[in-house]
Amino acid sequence: MLWIAIAVAIVALDQISKFLIVSNVDFGQQIPVINDFFYITHWKNTGAAWGILENGRYFFIPFTIILSIVLIRIHIKSDNRFLKLALSIILGGAMGNFIDRVYQGSVVDFLQFFFGSYQFPIFNIADSFVVIGTSLMVWYILFMQKDNSENEIEKKEIEKKEVGES
Repeated sequence: MLWIAIAVAIVALDQISKFLIVSNVDFGQQIPVINDFFYITHWKNTGAAWGILENGRYFFIPFTIILSIVLIRIHIKSDNRFLKLALSIILGGAMGNFIDRVYQGSVVDFLQFFFGSYQFPIFNIADSFVVIGTSLMVWYILFMQKDNSENEIEKKEIEKKEVGES
């Protein structure tokens, strides 16, 4: 239940933030938060990150459904709380953008950063959580999964010894 609550909280935070932007910031308007670095900017993205696959609504909707099913299956099969957290965060972010794509045909983006003359692509809270969750999942795969596999092997060996001794 905790994992569902995390995903739902992320979706709620994302959708509330997008509602506030759409309601209070004109499309294309830039509101400086930190001059020459961070702006709140109302923008719409019909693609994925960095505008990849622009106008890809009919690709991203089924892709998100399939990906979500895969992530939920992995979530159900896993006993690792760290992995479950990562997957819940990814799902929450994915669902936040999925809602936009289904109902509006595009995703509302509003966080804009400049690094010198480089403008980082405008993004939103859902995007942030997808990146955070994916980073946690990569960490799990690279550094934790092996430890869990070794622990499982050790548990099975102990169980075999205990069964053999009985």
